[in-house]
Amino acid sequence: MSQQVDGKVESWTERRLVVRSVQHAPAAAAVLCARVAKAMAQIEALNQRGRGKKRFETVSALRPAVVAIVQRYSVENLIWFRLTQHDTPRPVRAYRGQPARVDHDRYATVEVRVDEAAFEATMARLGWRVYGTTQPLASLSLAQAVLAYRSAYQVEHSFGRLKGRPLSLTPRYVQRDDHATGLIRLLSIALRVLTLLEFVGRRQLAAEGAKLAGLYAGNPRRETIRPTAERLLAAFRDLTLTIMDGPQQTDRHVTALSPLQQRILGILGFPLALYTRLCTVSAEPP
Repeated sequence: MSQQVDGKVESWTERRLVVRSVQHAPAAAAVLCARVAKAMAQIEALNQRGRGKKRFETVSALRPAVVAIVQRYSVENLIWFRLTQHDTPRPVRAYRGQPARVDHDRYATVEVRVDEAAFEATMARLGWRVYGTTQPLASLSLAQAVLAYRSAYQVEHSFGRLKGRPLSLTPRYVQRDDHATGLIRLLSIALRVLTLLEFVGRRQLAAEGAKLAGLYAGNPRRETIRPTAERLLAAFRDLTLTIMDGPQQTDRHVTALSPLQQRILGILGFPLALYTRLCTVSAEPP
């Protein structure tokens, strides 16, 4: 491989590893079949006539509805459809001085089927990935390269946190640009905290060669070596701080830490005093 950078040609040797996941392929195939089936069912439903059903009189009116369904399920190259314009003459008898006439019942229908060749070709490509590395085979085998890729940090995971729970950047109910900028900067700091919390916990568990149990509701024995920051924080959701104001002093009481909570503080490198000192009297602020 070669690339010109700042007027200088940089060259390197790169291996391309073509890998197929036999576990991912069936799951992806099931999702693909479900998408195709839903798209075809909704397209065929456009032909139904009856109360509450929209009737398309022309092909030009029906085509956008079909295309919208195809695009919604991303099956543009997987199904084939044909639109047909119908014009059925309907005789009307003379009535109360009105002469007999012939009306025309105009409507459009759609015929849809799976493009078998395109569908089979798409199914055959499911589960395949191409990896690139500059490491030679002697220092990085195929299996090691795949495992390294799967264990690599994925920036998309952080973006998902920023847009959804627990940071919930969207929907953003602000109108001013400076408010939007400030909100994004604030949530970016929170995102760094979550990422660092997760990294430190996983690194410590890996150094100890240990697993952490008790993070999954309904399955307390389930263990993991890669806990998420959200699950680590959720383990502390049942804590309560009680403040009692007296004539002479203010007392505080906090829920005692469980063994799991103490263990989490330990792998994160936090001393227990970080929590227990909240019980001091108000004259000695924590």
